[in-house]
Amino acid sequence: MSTTICQVMGFIVSSLGVAGCMVSTAMDMWSTQDLYDNPVTAVFQYQGLWRSCVRQSSGFTECRPYFTILGLPAMFQAVRALMIVGIVLGILGLFVCIFALKCIRIGSMEDSAKANMTLTSGIMFIVAGLCAITGVSVFANMLVTNFWMSTTNMYQGMQNVQNRYTFGSALFVGWVAGGLTLVGGIMMCLACRGLIPEESRYKAVSYNASGRNISYRTGPYKVGSGYEPETKTRKGAGYEEAARSEDGRRSYPSKYDYV
Repeated sequence: MSTTICQVMGFIVSSLGVAGCMVSTAMDMWSTQDLYDNPVTAVFQYQGLWRSCVRQSSGFTECRPYFTILGLPAMFQAVRALMIVGIVLGILGLFVCIFALKCIRIGSMEDSAKANMTLTSGIMFIVAGLCAITGVSVFANMLVTNFWMSTTNMYQGMQNVQNRYTFGSALFVGWVAGGLTLVGGIMMCLACRGLIPEESRYKAVSYNASGRNISYRTGPYKVGSGYEPETKTRKGAGYEEAARSEDGRRSYPSKYDYV
């Protein structure tokens, strides 16, 4: 799978996950009345994070929002906070991911910058998915605890003390949405590795010659067989002072200059 396909698929999956988290948070059916012992009833109750609703057999539905914040259980408020944090991080991750897509060129943005933005959006999606899954799981644990407590009270002879509630459709939507967001974030992190330029993965090492730059003065060159005896030069008054080259090194006249 190429880097572009992985990045685009991660963006699409994460977008579906974030949209699912928003839908799940806004739904009213986080908990629904259990009708196992009384399948025929004139009133059906269900609750969400923001309001509780009652649906009558005539089809009329009445919803009443929660007018208090401090009066709600602490775990209930924690679920609200987790879902809101997940949605905010998911939306920010989508904005960052749009500019990080490899198929979209904005100005002179380098691949290294796109790689960093892709990794950032991937981490945001992962955290958002974990927040959504944690919030839904905490609410489900509250339902299970209250359900078994209500069942125990019923078996002890206290009938109709309180209604029992079971899992609503919003919980399943939240679990699926959180999982999609988490998978999309992992795909974005995997795509980040393919966006890193090759030259930045390894440190380039350059080697320079340790010797000094030596300049040679060209002179007349005599081609021989290589077996002639070397001609001795005479040092005397005719011996000239060695000249200096431009780089400061001393150069001596060739032996052929005295022939």
